[in-house]
Amino acid sequence: MSTTDTPDEHENHEQHDEQHEAGVENALRAGLEDYDLSPEDVALLESDGPGGPEDGPAGPLPVLAVVGRPNVGKSTLVNRIIGRREAVVEDVPGVTRDRVSYPANWAGRDFTLVDTGGWERKVEGLNLAVAEQAEIAIDLADAVVFVVDATVGATSSDEQVVRLLRRSGKPVVLVANKVDGPRQEADATELWGLGLGEPHPVSALHGRGTGDALDAAVRLLPEVSAVGGGLLPTGGPRRVALLGRPNVGKSSMLNRLAGSERVVVHPTAGTTRDPVDELIELGGRTWRFVDTAGIRRRVHLTRGADFYASLRTQAALEKAEVAVVLLDASEPITEQDIRIVSTVVESGRALVIAYNKWDRTDEERRHYLEREIEKELVQIPWAPRVNVSALTGRHVDRLVPALDTALESWDTRVPTGRLNSFLGQVVAAQPHPVRGGKQPRILFGTQASTRPPRFVVFASGFLEAGYRRFLERRLREEFGFTGTPIELSVRVREKRKR
Repeated sequence: MSTTDTPDEHENHEQHDEQHEAGVENALRAGLEDYDLSPEDVALLESDGPGGPEDGPAGPLPVLAVVGRPNVGKSTLVNRIIGRREAVVEDVPGVTRDRVSYPANWAGRDFTLVDTGGWERKVEGLNLAVAEQAEIAIDLADAVVFVVDATVGATSSDEQVVRLLRRSGKPVVLVANKVDGPRQEADATELWGLGLGEPHPVSALHGRGTGDALDAAVRLLPEVSAVGGGLLPTGGPRRVALLGRPNVGKSSMLNRLAGSERVVVHPTAGTTRDPVDELIELGGRTWRFVDTAGIRRRVHLTRGADFYASLRTQAALEKAEVAVVLLDASEPITEQDIRIVSTVVESGRALVIAYNKWDRTDEERRHYLEREIEKELVQIPWAPRVNVSALTGRHVDRLVPALDTALESWDTRVPTGRLNSFLGQVVAAQPHPVRGGKQPRILFGTQASTRPPRFVVFASGFLEAGYRRFLERRLREEFGFTGTPIELSVRVREKRKR
């Protein structure tokens, strides 16, 4: 009797496996009927995972930017809009902070609010700093709320921002802040002179007038963001974000990939600017590299660099499907590198790590680099790694297979029968530890969505973090998922009272 199967026998085996998996799934589904399930649970189980990228809204949420000089009360207004004190309101010019976009909702409309507080490191060269920062913010927004301090009136800095707003063609709502009584209302009317239409008198601190100003702003927002990249039709070029801290070689890498020395634009406000996305031929296919203006335009030479670098990272990720994070192999891995990698993972995008400047590393450096990777990047052993040199072009061609692998994993869907058959084997081999005389059981699992793969597991009790990590590790061993984060959420459900 030969050990190798004929094609027919192989097919029979596969059919048998599928029947077995379907049997396991049906038995577990039937068992769930004894438990208290919420309407959401039932909907999830009936749909058994909606179809991939259509799970969210039809595109990125519209973006509303709040711009203005420091100390005009932008952060106070932002906090008033999002209803919690999240923006830093110490308005000492230069209070930088990492997160600059907040999910917001007004009158039933969801949108993303971008607060451009935190700029201005040095007070000299102030006008330049104001214009540069405002320019980037205006660029990334669908509509702009321009805040002016009514008690001070329009300054030359304000007028500079007005010129930018006119050039951008973006819709603007003018907010005259710090109008705490009738006397200041007279000051507010003087702002008609800016030529931006009606000034909305507001006291962000007391909440007076903010509702009307927000109604006006929300009316200007489109249904789907025009700058958030809009969901390109599926089948278009895959969207790649090239990320990394300043001076890690993003510009050189982009020039190497694009095959031409493109202009690196001068960092002064108002100079000519590159397109936001670039189409690049790699491995015989076209790829869309998103938000390359952020790379080509040396944002890190302007003031408030870290703040805007993180803004750019988030803006690029919103549009991208996969991120290539460049690390400098010749230098120790920094906290900023780790932060960028974490941002990619939290945003649920596929990930490839490229160690650039490999031509500058020697044996000793490579030895230390391996140790650093084990220590610092221990959370992402699943990300494909490519050692490249943008300068010499070494192994740049290896980026394409890595991108393909990561995107394929990102799109992977595991059939429910197979998932439950696998969970059954895992739990039988290594059940959850008994806690307080009880042992939580896994009742059923399903994949709720792809991009990235999200799994929901129903259990009879709380699953400890260590056991969840064990399940995630086993899922990766079984199904691959190289290059994509995966999310595993647990819903604890109790038996129905008889």
